[in-house]
Amino acid sequence: MHRTSGLLLHPTSLPSPYGIGDLGPSAYRFVDFLAAAGQGLWQMLPLGPTGYRDSPYQCTSAFAANPLLISPDALLECGWLQTSDLDERPEFPDDSVEFGIVAPWKTRLLELAWAGFNERANEADRTLYTQFCAREAFWLDDYALYHALKTYHALRPWTDWEPALAQRKRATLNKWIKRHDAEIELQRFIQYVFHRQWSDLRTYAHARGVRLIGDIPIFVAHDSSEVWTHPDWFELDAHGHPTVIAGVPPDYFSATGQRWGNPLYRWPVLAADGYRFWIERLRRALELVDLVRIDHFRGFAGYWEIPATEETAINGRWVPGPGLELFHALRNALGENLPLIAEDLGVITEDVETLRDTLALPGMAVLQFGFEDLADGFGNSSFLPHQHRRALAVYTGTHDNNTLLGWWAERTEPLRAHVLAYLNSDGAAVNWDVIRAALGSVADLALFPMQDVLNLGADACMNHPGTAEGNWLWRYRAEQLDASAAERLLRLSRLYGRRPFDPA
Repeated sequence: MHRTSGLLLHPTSLPSPYGIGDLGPSAYRFVDFLAAAGQGLWQMLPLGPTGYRDSPYQCTSAFAANPLLISPDALLECGWLQTSDLDERPEFPDDSVEFGIVAPWKTRLLELAWAGFNERANEADRTLYTQFCAREAFWLDDYALYHALKTYHALRPWTDWEPALAQRKRATLNKWIKRHDAEIELQRFIQYVFHRQWSDLRTYAHARGVRLIGDIPIFVAHDSSEVWTHPDWFELDAHGHPTVIAGVPPDYFSATGQRWGNPLYRWPVLAADGYRFWIERLRRALELVDLVRIDHFRGFAGYWEIPATEETAINGRWVPGPGLELFHALRNALGENLPLIAEDLGVITEDVETLRDTLALPGMAVLQFGFEDLADGFGNSSFLPHQHRRALAVYTGTHDNNTLLGWWAERTEPLRAHVLAYLNSDGAAVNWDVIRAALGSVADLALFPMQDVLNLGADACMNHPGTAEGNWLWRYRAEQLDASAAERLLRLSRLYGRRPFDPA
């Protein structure tokens, strides 16, 4: 990595006539916008198939991709869909996602595309599909079976299935597979289509000097292929329910902490297998992206264990994580220089910093958090630009923050005065003044949510931590992709020595 910058935007937030952002024309136009703005990075949230509350941090697989991101336009170009297949498209809003409408409609489209592939695909396409299934069999076979079973059970959690299927009794599973082979094969095909469309987009981005940053949550969802397939990896009871769960204690976001609900790992079991799950998980991520942010990195040093019977995250305890041993296994398998960003926000202790620095990984600094500490007029926060180091990714905010303009509207006048003094700003365009501060930081990487570049307020928030409703819905409209914003970002990025990558 060199000194560069980029934008944070999940693909679901792209414009599209199909109710949700996808890997179609708008994704390519966004890459063009990044290139025109002199940006070298496109960061996104986890790409997996979403489960509970449509959260990308509660995916039904640690390996599979979200079918809702597949582009119908690209399927039309392949000839696997026909124009008439889109005739009954619902009326979708153009600035938000209605998952309850999008998901069943797109599911039907993908079934039609599978039929079209079987009828009209050429020999080269069929060979590529066969090769993909063989190459990704480690995770793909289990996921395809899991998802087919989940669909058969009306999307209910695997713990609610027929006991013999939930417990993976081999004879029962074999009978079910024989009867439902077509449904299983459909899931393999869907993952192949995503891989094909994603590979084309990534190649396009590389050719324009843009690299992709992915996101791996440290924990996996309970209702996921991995927990169903390998319950011995997780702290579960005899019925498959978690005995202890993940979260964080009370913090900036919530007075009662955050009770995520993810099952916790049995780290000794993973260690006995040489951490193969984590090796393959990171290997798969690096097939898709160039750099990976590890969400909740501090959990590798120590994590907050909450009894599953607790309703909040207050009554938990810190438990040691796997530490360096895990990363030695990852380096031995995948190479010494792992392209990772350590998300080291929250309650960060010396052992977390030691682990991060021993691995020579860049951490994160969020300017909104740094400015909050200016309340007393003293700039002591390590998140403020004058305290930064080179091995760092500086953010104006993340998907968990308010937009800059939304945040600014809620600040007190005394704090505003300190922030404006720090920025040497008149407050007329405070979001751009904060972007300038990030670009001017010594930190190697500078990233900003797309909402901050588009001058958007609190109604454009992506996520409100600690809340269950109204998250992950925001999309920008095509006309908001303003050339003047790209020009402004280009000037500032060049001024502070940030540049894209050499085209691949």
